[in-house]
Amino acid sequence: MNNIRNIAIIAHVDHGKTTLVDKILMQTKLFKDHETPGDLILDSNDLERERGITILSKNVSVNYNNCKINIIDTPGHSDFGGEVERVLNMADGVLLLVDAFEGPMPQTRFVLQKAIHLGLKPIVVINKVDKPNCRPEEVYESVFDLMFSLDATEEQLDFPTIYGSAKNGWMAKDFKNPSTDIIPLLDAILEHIPEPKVSLGTVQMLITSLDYSSYVGRIAIGRVHRGEFKSGQQLSLCKRDGSIVRTRIKELYVFEGMARKKVESVAAGDICAMIGIDGFDIGDTLADYENPEPLDPIAIDEPTMSMLFTINDSPFYGKEGKFVTSRHLKERLEKELEKNLAMRLERTSTSDSYNVYGRGVLHLSVLIETMRREGYELQVGQPQVIIKEIGGEKHEPIEQLTIDLPEEYSGRAIEMATQRKGELLNMERKGERIHLEFKIPSRGIIGLSSNMLTATAGEAVISHRFIEYELYKGEIPKRANGSLIAMEGGTTFAYAINKLQDRGKFFVGPQEEVYAGMVVGESTRADDLVLNVTKTKKLTNMRASGSDDKVSIAPPIRFSLEEALEYIQKDEYVEVTPKSIRLRKILLNEHDRKRQKNAQ
Repeated sequence: MNNIRNIAIIAHVDHGKTTLVDKILMQTKLFKDHETPGDLILDSNDLERERGITILSKNVSVNYNNCKINIIDTPGHSDFGGEVERVLNMADGVLLLVDAFEGPMPQTRFVLQKAIHLGLKPIVVINKVDKPNCRPEEVYESVFDLMFSLDATEEQLDFPTIYGSAKNGWMAKDFKNPSTDIIPLLDAILEHIPEPKVSLGTVQMLITSLDYSSYVGRIAIGRVHRGEFKSGQQLSLCKRDGSIVRTRIKELYVFEGMARKKVESVAAGDICAMIGIDGFDIGDTLADYENPEPLDPIAIDEPTMSMLFTINDSPFYGKEGKFVTSRHLKERLEKELEKNLAMRLERTSTSDSYNVYGRGVLHLSVLIETMRREGYELQVGQPQVIIKEIGGEKHEPIEQLTIDLPEEYSGRAIEMATQRKGELLNMERKGERIHLEFKIPSRGIIGLSSNMLTATAGEAVISHRFIEYELYKGEIPKRANGSLIAMEGGTTFAYAINKLQDRGKFFVGPQEEVYAGMVVGESTRADDLVLNVTKTKKLTNMRASGSDDKVSIAPPIRFSLEEALEYIQKDEYVEVTPKSIRLRKILLNEHDRKRQKNAQ
């Protein structure tokens, strides 16, 4: 097995990981230069390209010097941490990619900790050394310190370092002497990453990832631990609960370039995909038919947040989407469960709504965004943090929050985080910016980023990751301002909005359709206010001087999906359709809302 290397690439969001893999594909002539797609090859779905983040880990393999290198691209965002941990189980080493200016970031730490714990050998790639004011030497020191603080072994601390610019397509051992290609990196992989360890015995494979195809169903992906799998072979599927199910491989594939290649057999050490295995879960073992020996299962991150998904029952339902019924919603969420491992689904007491559990607002908003692009209409409630009872006391998820921002805004940022029960752990200067680290309840992070960006003129770089459950920290102050609610349905008029501008900020502009109960703005006061934005000017046949001056209206605030989810209150929904995102009260009728308020 000395001609295979399995390597995972880990890095913080936007440090150039996917770009580097694209350059490796080009270097190994998988794409000729004139065939090269303009966009990133790996970030294949539209959402990944727009946001510039990797959501799903992907498998790619290249051949270099008669050696097959399996490269596993991992997501850097902690909401997709469930992806990362499983993927590392397939690798024998990691490429740790770090930005030459920013240095190691919290997500880097999160994934690296898991890699070091698994005993994987790192190669450090310091990327973007062509950027102005980059600091490769300091970043190298901080990577060493980080590994030391994560209890790396002597061997792991003796890591090779490669410098370069993935965007410009070069890597070298010394950043002062740039090369013309990325061959030095490929040589380092062959030299320093160990071959897969193969033990003797009957066949074994831990299922660490899955794919889904509407033609063949679920596809099991993993690294062959022992023995040789053959197409058509009968196997035992060893489940987490100790039960054993007899099964059979229908088709067997290995990864070649960006595609899968059908093969008759796969030997130990290689990564493969199997079709025909029914009823498996991540962490199950495929073993010998006669003498099954299961491997240790892997833990999957627990969800920390839930949201209510329900059908769209607003007066505008069905106008923009193709899929609007509860049957459509149920089928789509169940299909998502097939491949989205950190997600859970629970039916509520009403037949047309579901509680969907996930790893964070981003994790769930990516699902909602994907659904609206597919033509679904739905409504989503306020994100709720999952509270656990441990030893008779309430515990809640706690996250590590890091904020990088210019010095003049640091006081405001600390104040905002501490109001939300954040504890300041660390504060250090990095160049002209300040780096803040907090421990904060997940509840405190909901809605924090939009407020923080407003308070820091868009300069703050915010990231967070789940650490553990701790004792409940007490109440966190909620949004101080009430909502402006449309009194009746119709078309908004500039005349009406102009007269109401002193009441608050509006989310709608003139000539937009609204319905009664829809949230059309944010009030300047704490209470909700119902107002008429569809009022027209009464026309007479008399001309009045000066009363027909131009109306000047402040531009409406437009929310992105995440901002809307973080903004709404308990008694509000976000209505999501393929073309619009609207905010509304759960009870559209004003009398119903008053009755409910009095009953509480």
